[in-house]
Amino acid sequence: MNPVKIGILGLGTVGGGTVNVLRRNADEITRRAGREIQVCRASTRDLSRTRICDTSGIALTADPYEIVSDPEIQIVVETIGGESPARDLVMKALENGKHVVTANKMLIALHGNEIFAAARERGLMVAFEAAVAGGIPIIKTIREGLAGNKVEWLAGIINGTSNFILTEMWEKGRDFADVLKEAQALGYAEADPTFDIEGVDAAHKLTILASIAFGIPLQFGKVYIEGITGITAGDVKYAEALGYRIKLLGIARRTPKGIELRVHPTLIPARRLIANVNGVMNAVLVKGDAVGPTLSYGAGAGAEPTASAVVADIVDVVRTLTSDPENRVPHLAFQPAAISEIPILPIEEVETAYYLRLSAEDKPGVLADVTRILAGHHISIEAVLQKEMPEGESHLPVIMLTQKVAERELNAAVREIEALPTIKGAVKRIRLETLG
Repeated sequence: MNPVKIGILGLGTVGGGTVNVLRRNADEITRRAGREIQVCRASTRDLSRTRICDTSGIALTADPYEIVSDPEIQIVVETIGGESPARDLVMKALENGKHVVTANKMLIALHGNEIFAAARERGLMVAFEAAVAGGIPIIKTIREGLAGNKVEWLAGIINGTSNFILTEMWEKGRDFADVLKEAQALGYAEADPTFDIEGVDAAHKLTILASIAFGIPLQFGKVYIEGITGITAGDVKYAEALGYRIKLLGIARRTPKGIELRVHPTLIPARRLIANVNGVMNAVLVKGDAVGPTLSYGAGAGAEPTASAVVADIVDVVRTLTSDPENRVPHLAFQPAAISEIPILPIEEVETAYYLRLSAEDKPGVLADVTRILAGHHISIEAVLQKEMPEGESHLPVIMLTQKVAERELNAAVREIEALPTIKGAVKRIRLETLG
């Protein structure tokens, strides 16, 4: 059969890595796909720049629209990232009858519903394995490997930058700001790290995972997002003393009232496998009703790990070029007509356990006042840790673990505690998940 011709939009880390993997493993890939795959064209903003890949035999252009309009190109691989011009390029590629492979989590999370609809109208595929967790094939795992299960919940460490920072804080007792600077120097964090440390990147990925797990539309705007900037070295140390680790988790859970979609720092029991995923590595824990909990672990970013997922998607598309579109695996796992508008719960209705840290005067009756307020809101205490007063301070740190409570009740109790004259400053709250 004739070779399949592809065009790559962007020759940065992911695009260049994709070229390298396709060239190095060409024979194996051809054996798996059943046809040779040729990179014929690629776009790049700077044609004179030194690249991580060999571009010999590839026609380069500074105009990506040339590629999505080229009648010879059958598959467009989008590795530009971001929202614009990626959305316009993908939509134009679909209009021109081309299949699309993308590594762009923002694009899918924000515009996936319309992109998939446009692809279905034309009998085309949009593959996006590399958009979540780099080289971990988590989308295929949920969409295909767990197709016989009713997914009950999933929880993932899906941002390597935040995981690196929290790991350094735990292993070496370092402060957040200090580790962030190192992460930027090492290239793990951008000059503007907001999307990583504030949880936005993880929320894009969670949006995609939840849609595939529960058969719901992509709904990024309904994800509760909280980053790690407020986590202190003290919080990490106190959590460890109580038998927990702090991780930034993306959590999606099915409940009788609706779906929870939330990204936030989370205390996890130190004995859990996912609590021991460190550095820039990623992991996703999925609980199915038939299979039970499964853990997928691996590199969540980087040129070749991400390229591994991109190339796997290219092979999938090539395999199905001659198949009936109605018999392909649906983009979001469920048949389009079966996508359900299950409500997304507001964070106030979500029930979790909590870690609370407060600064209290060292005098009789203070702890009793706090526990009285908590009891008034039906909040039970699981554990209390009272530390020595730091030198030069007038208040000592008190750490409490609560049992499960609705966020609305916890917020009301915290407001009352913060109003006590014996309590200094705000009460620090971190959600706790046993993931059992």
